[in-house]
Amino acid sequence: MSSGSESKHPVDLTERELGRRTIGAGDAHSAIMRRVYPAPIEEVWSAITDPNRINRFFLPVTGDLREGGSFSIEMNADGEILKCEAPHLLRLTWSFEGAVPDEVEIRLKEVEGGTQLELEHASVREALVSSDPRTGDYGVGAGWEAPLKYLGKYLAGELPDKPSLEWYEPTEEDAALSRDAGMAWSQVIEVAYVRLLRQGS
Repeated sequence: MSSGSESKHPVDLTERELGRRTIGAGDAHSAIMRRVYPAPIEEVWSAITDPNRINRFFLPVTGDLREGGSFSIEMNADGEILKCEAPHLLRLTWSFEGAVPDEVEIRLKEVEGGTQLELEHASVREALVSSDPRTGDYGVGAGWEAPLKYLGKYLAGELPDKPSLEWYEPTEEDAALSRDAGMAWSQVIEVAYVRLLRQGS
């Protein structure tokens, strides 16, 4: 018998919303994602903090991986580890090629059916949070959709037991998820914009 999550469309496994918060670089807009994984909180925490596990579903991570340390993700971002409170909270700066740092915060909590992961990516550059499927210009929220999907597959034992760079090839399923997630984020942004207009009227 299939579980409720298995019967959902892939894009519906993630809850999405926009937020505002203050980060080191200033007042920021944020993309917030929530997803429940049918796994114990300690298992999810280990999967997202152990470099030997991260590279199974994401990209290789190197550095001084402790609070106050720094990290580098191959072909992706660099940053500092601002807060690490196992197994509930991980807060990082997130910078591409020396740009003004964003912040990424991952919050875990035990819920019925497993562990809820809430990821918030905050940036002072509002354009990074926006999403426009008409142009194919997807924001940071859509960019996290595939890693969240592959984390779920990893926790379920559905991925090869070797680094992702040795097995990953883009699939039509991934392309469809990017398109559908971009549309979903566009709708979230549109609803937030309409709400803002109503508040100002």
